[in-house]
Amino acid sequence: MLPFDWNFPYPSQKMPLLAANAVSTSQPLASQAGLRMLYEGGNAVDAALAAAMVLTVVEPVMNGIGGDLFAIIWHEGRLHGINASGRSPAAWTLDHFRGRATMPVTGWDAVTVPGQVAGWRALSERFGKLPFEQLVQPALHYAREGFQVTPQIARLWARQAPNLAREPGFAEAFFRDGRTPQAGDRWRFPEQADTLADIARTGGDSFYRGALAQKIVDFAQRTGGAMTLADLAAHEVQWVEPLRQDFRGYTLHEIPPSGQGIAALAALGMLDRLDLEGMGLDSPAMYHAMIEAMKLAFSDLHEHIADPAAMRMGLADLLDPAYLAQRAALIDPARASTPTAGTPKLGGTVYLAAADADGTMVSFIQSNFQGFGSGVVVPGTGISLHNRGIGFNLRPGHVNCVAPGKKPMHTIIPGFVTRNGQPVMAFGVMGGSMQAQGHMQMLVRLGAFGQNPQAMSDAPRFRVEPGEVRLEAHTPAAVVDGLRKLGHTVEVSERHSLDFGTAQLIYRSDEGYIAASDSRRDGQAVGY
Repeated sequence: MLPFDWNFPYPSQKMPLLAANAVSTSQPLASQAGLRMLYEGGNAVDAALAAAMVLTVVEPVMNGIGGDLFAIIWHEGRLHGINASGRSPAAWTLDHFRGRATMPVTGWDAVTVPGQVAGWRALSERFGKLPFEQLVQPALHYAREGFQVTPQIARLWARQAPNLAREPGFAEAFFRDGRTPQAGDRWRFPEQADTLADIARTGGDSFYRGALAQKIVDFAQRTGGAMTLADLAAHEVQWVEPLRQDFRGYTLHEIPPSGQGIAALAALGMLDRLDLEGMGLDSPAMYHAMIEAMKLAFSDLHEHIADPAAMRMGLADLLDPAYLAQRAALIDPARASTPTAGTPKLGGTVYLAAADADGTMVSFIQSNFQGFGSGVVVPGTGISLHNRGIGFNLRPGHVNCVAPGKKPMHTIIPGFVTRNGQPVMAFGVMGGSMQAQGHMQMLVRLGAFGQNPQAMSDAPRFRVEPGEVRLEAHTPAAVVDGLRKLGHTVEVSERHSLDFGTAQLIYRSDEGYIAASDSRRDGQAVGY
């Protein structure tokens, strides 16, 4: 194993936490809630769930009660994966969207069944040590008594709210009297507390078959939504076997489709065939190789990945070593390319990590997708609904074309790393299509260059977008110039941009855990 490089060469105000128990989230109050569960006798799963519930209250610009959830858990010697994303309403036929060129971004026609609440319960029942009602107490406190809004959250709130003010229920909930909370303001949402308490009392049943479900459906019927009680009642979480890809002696694990994690695995499989070390850490050649691999992986993702029931390509075929070697051979070290999908042989999100002294580790992500999500907020409940429906397309015959009872292609993905069958790191990078790219970039820095978790997080990231490559503001000038000379269309983003995601990482060492939180947001790692 490569020894860690304990240098911190990138702009940052953070240092990693070293502790026997650790929680790392994007908001300090959530991290503290997770730590509280550990002090009260809970395990890493209890800590993750308490933190996740708090995040729906204190970071509403990124997630809410009406979102989706995925997680990878190391528990008692093995990995477990959970897909708690929902399906489209039964009314969502192509005819339902007739006259549209693309899926709606906001409103009810962007809302699939929210799976997050069912995921909370399933994780608690299978792995938790504490009663479910105990986990929700910190979130109830902040919803009822209030919390001070951080400057970063206040900025995002002010940016998003005016664009959603006309969506059903949004202004009354999050744009009260035509204004958003300023940094330092105390924000209270007692109706949200009542909803969380109801979820805790009923183990989430109220959300899918009880009083909360009725409120969701009644509001949909009054304001043009297609969601029905039958749609909600049909929701089930899925326990899945994570996919895997080896890289430099480590193994990256991802939740299988309908998520985008397979793109990170495919890109990493291509890069494992290249001499990244010879290119040099943070060199233009290193960035070029990663960018080209990611472009190839994304071209396959958008052509072949969807709800598994609709896919025509097998997952093993997309990750076949011979196919990845063929794709890697397309990477020209001297120039940028515009790749297309291959043909294998047929055959505004929150992320958190938690780990405890008994060895349980949790990689956990939940999301409303684009900031507040659809903008639809069910009156009197604080339930803001995600806009995962935009993960579909309207191309008849395409594997990811919208259809009734179908899962859209999903962006949120938790990552987990093992080595020789033993747990190494729970980690994630938030931010839409940035997530698969971020996972790949983290693994290259770990496996090829032995960087420590905080340096991995602080390093300047790139983001591949259609027709261009975006770079963080602190990317070295030599990299920017070098990529342009190789033919890339490059845009350098403004300082403090969140377009490159934020990361949380917990690495397991022989003596305990090394936890890192991202300096791009309000992240904090805590432990003892």
